Amino acid sequence: QVQLVESGGGLVQAGGSLRLSCAASGRTFRATFVGWLRQAPGKEREFVSRISWSAGNTDYADSVKGRFTISRDNVKNTVDLQMNSLKPEDTAVYYCALGGPSMTWFSWGQGTQVTVSS
Repeated sequence: QVQLVESGGGLVQAGGSLRLSCAASGRTFRATFVGWLRQAPGKEREFVSRISWSAGNTDYADSVKGRFTISRDNVKNTVDLQMNSLKPEDTAVYYCALGGPSMTWFSWGQGTQVTVSS
C-alpha cells in the first residue's frame, strides 16, 4: 500500500506564495516520478509538475514555468511544490501522485485546496 498525504494548501491573494508538501510512505519503489496535478471546478485534472526520485529531473507545465518549483527530499520521502506569483487561475485542488516516465499516475493523495483571490 502507498500513502500520499498533501499539506500546505490555503487561501492567498494574487501575487502571493504557498508551499505544498507531499509525504509518501509504503510501497513507493514502483514509482519513478512524483508529480503534482490539479483540478479546478468544472475542468479536467491537469499536470502541473513532476520530479524523478533518483536524478531529480523536473518537468513543468507551461502555465507554471518560472513561478513554481518542485523539489524532493529522498531521506524524508517528501516532495514540495513552491508556488510563487500565484494567479486566480491557479485556484484548484492540488494532488500529489506517483507515476512512471510516461505521465501515467497510479497512486494519488487526497488533495489540498489552493484558492487565489484577485
